Amino acid sequence: MNTITLQLDPPSLRRLYETWKEYETKAPAYALYQLRPENCTITAYTSHKVVFQGRDAAVYAAPFTPKTRPENAHGGSDEVGTGDYFGAVCVCACALSQQDLQWLDTLPVRDSKQLSDELIENTAPLLMQRLPHSLLIVDPHKYNQIHARYNMNQIKAILHNQAYLHLRRKMKRLPALLVVDQFTPEASYYRYLADQNEVVGGLHFETRAESRYPAVACASMIARYAFVKSWEAMEKQWDMRFAKGAGSAVDQDGLRFVRRYGQQTLQEVAKLHFKNTEKICGLM
Repeated sequence: MNTITLQLDPPSLRRLYETWKEYETKAPAYALYQLRPENCTITAYTSHKVVFQGRDAAVYAAPFTPKTRPENAHGGSDEVGTGDYFGAVCVCACALSQQDLQWLDTLPVRDSKQLSDELIENTAPLLMQRLPHSLLIVDPHKYNQIHARYNMNQIKAILHNQAYLHLRRKMKRLPALLVVDQFTPEASYYRYLADQNEVVGGLHFETRAESRYPAVACASMIARYAFVKSWEAMEKQWDMRFAKGAGSAVDQDGLRFVRRYGQQTLQEVAKLHFKNTEKICGLM
């Protein structure tokens, strides 16, 4: 069993809890909380000491360990759209050389969630023109077909793997360091790919990876750019404006769509397994 001990400040303690709170269990004495995600037990004590124990302790501790930005070639992947009821799911894998890293210092490159769509629309095409990348866009109709067989995390794992496979074919040889913005533990990721014919291995998994790895930030921006463009095309096709996310405004837009085009057509614009579908049908 691997054990890693860190001393975290209050914001990091809160971020750690928010990241894995669905796995909370009864905390021992003198502990703030205890979390048990797959292959790891995380115990945060009142002293702000945090102990990670288990086979994947290093994976869960990595995002909270002081780090510096890599200065060598590396690749990264990220996805956009999985939290939105409407619209496509877009996944991008991107590779950076050492020269690219120097070039990126002149651009506003960071996690796409921290940037306006306008800034992304101005910057992402520059990234796409220069950087080797693979972009996958799964429209809602196709997504619903795939989801009949796979859950959300399985779909994301398959798409990340496909993006790296396509990128490898473009480049012939991928960088030694390939980073996935972690959405599931490493063991689960590879288990999800058990039925795939070809799998890219040796990946590094890290939550909030876009804050440390520029390749992940670039992948995030390119994926967001594709998501925004596909969203604009969707609104034009159906002559409607759609709210992003999965809140009450989304329910109202879904109701308007169903009243105009019919419930069966909802599969063309929305991810039907979201709870919003049930709410929309209940409003009719």
